[in-house]
Amino acid sequence: MELSKVKLIVTDMDGTLLNSQHNISPLFFNLFKKLMHHNIIFVAASGRPYYGMIEKLEAIKDDIIVVAENGGLALKNDTVFISNPITPKHLQHIITIVENIDNAHPVFCTRHKAYVMSNSKPLLNLLSEFYNNYEVIEDPKAITEEVYKIALYHEDSSEKFIYPHIKQLETKFKVKLSATHWVDISEIEANKGEAIKHIQKTYDITPAETMAFGDYNNDLEMLENAYHSYAMANAHPLVKATARFETESNNDYGVEKILEKVVLEKEKLLS
Repeated sequence: MELSKVKLIVTDMDGTLLNSQHNISPLFFNLFKKLMHHNIIFVAASGRPYYGMIEKLEAIKDDIIVVAENGGLALKNDTVFISNPITPKHLQHIITIVENIDNAHPVFCTRHKAYVMSNSKPLLNLLSEFYNNYEVIEDPKAITEEVYKIALYHEDSSEKFIYPHIKQLETKFKVKLSATHWVDISEIEANKGEAIKHIQKTYDITPAETMAFGDYNNDLEMLENAYHSYAMANAHPLVKATARFETESNNDYGVEKILEKVVLEKEKLLS
């Protein structure tokens, strides 16, 4: 399919649009202006909370759709676009399982704040980057807001030490490895793929007109709903097996290099 036909571009954040220092390049922001000129809808989709994403995207937040918490929550111009919180009954069921997993540190993610029941120094250091608005609690009952996602942290490997204990939940919930140290649990329909399908339906855009970039397993459904699906060079093997194309790493401007091609093809149509 021709890049000139792309109308919707969706990208993950960490390991994809963000480099290893968790920064977005000035090149991207320059390209974004050109994408807007060609009326391309841009979506940032991440496992991060909304407030953590906006911190990185402040300069363009009024011109994009933000899909946070792996698709559990999406906003456009500060208006809720999608909301799929974990039901109270399901939340209690998940808690009874995860609280018995050794060295698993749960982070309860709400729209405005994260709640953590741990004093793990590596975890608290990470929270300052990913969940900068957080509170340490002793009991989940202290949480009065809707929980969109439970992110489980392991200091060594979530895939090796946490995932085998919660794999059983996959029949009723969305369970996703989102990074080396993280595995996320949310409602079954709360994923990036469902969010993208909702956006496509809203704006009458087809998968053939959609481009997506990702690097980890919480990006799989999103990539499956875009013909122009790109795995980063630094992506998980399953992501590379799912995506139709591959681009360079997040540290080598992999997203930007493809966006440059889109802009070039769009400009050819006008020449």
